[in-house]
Amino acid sequence: MTRSRNALPAFLLVVLSLLLSACSLPRAESPTLFDLGPLRADAAAPTLPALPPLAVADISAPGWLERPLMYFRLNYENDQNPRPYAHSRWTMPPAQLIAQRLKWRITQAGGVALSASDGAFDVPVLRIETDDFTQCFDSPNRSVGQVVLRASVFRGHTLLGQKTFTRQAPAPTPNAEGGARALATASDVAIADMMQWLAGLPLKQ
Repeated sequence: MTRSRNALPAFLLVVLSLLLSACSLPRAESPTLFDLGPLRADAAAPTLPALPPLAVADISAPGWLERPLMYFRLNYENDQNPRPYAHSRWTMPPAQLIAQRLKWRITQAGGVALSASDGAFDVPVLRIETDDFTQCFDSPNRSVGQVVLRASVFRGHTLLGQKTFTRQAPAPTPNAEGGARALATASDVAIADMMQWLAGLPLKQ
């Protein structure tokens, strides 16, 4: 009995010391989150066309872009190696950011953007693949945000048109924040180009 009484405080001391050491350990740094920024009134040019009803399907992306990681390439070292920033993330996967931005732009210009799941009868469906969404460095201090979107429009099983949109924008700073701003700008320009192209397709019957 005497041994067990002495062992109990010793056990509590060990537990207490472990708890104190755990509290003193440095906490993992929370990642900085980025999106494409607010949709400003002056960013959506008044010349953008008001599109007729259009169903926007979920945007697809290659496997490495399906997570909210922010990727960059060092073209001066190895342009075949996309690398993620360690402490910076998108608020959602890039394909979702682009889909949200596209729908906002369409409705802001006076058009109608539906979800493909709405099942609206005889409404063309826009399908987009995100082929690239990275910050590309030509040198340690100079980079651009590059966006490549491949758009296809279907009415039923009939292909109305297909086109690839590639846009770049310079990054104001050689880091994740600069890359986020550059990719937001490149995305907006690519989306504007896409809307102009969509306006030239026979979306109405």
